[in-house]
Amino acid sequence: MTDRRLDYLELDVFATGAFTGNPVGVVAGAVALSDAEMARIAAWTNFSETTFLLEPREPGADYRVRIFTPTEEFPFAGHPTLGTA
Repeated sequence: MTDRRLDYLELDVFATGAFTGNPVGVVAGAVALSDAEMARIAAWTNFSETTFLLEPREPGADYRVRIFTPTEEFPFAGHPTLGTA
C-alpha cells in the first residue's frame, strides 16, 4: 500500500461551526484496497467511522460505500453515509 496514493478527506458532519461536528474520514477511489487495508486505515484514523468509495454494483447507482470503525465494518450508518454524500 505504500506506493499508492489515495484521496482522503476529513469531513465535519453535523457541524454548527468549524471543528464542532462529528468527523468522518472518506477515502475516494478505494477500489484497489483489500478488506484488511481498509480496516487498517480505519484503525489508523481512529474516527468513529471511516468510509471507502468504490465502484457501484447496482444499476443506476453512482457509487458504493463501505463503512469501517476502528474495530469492525458496518453495513449501514447514518452519520458516515451523510458525510460521504
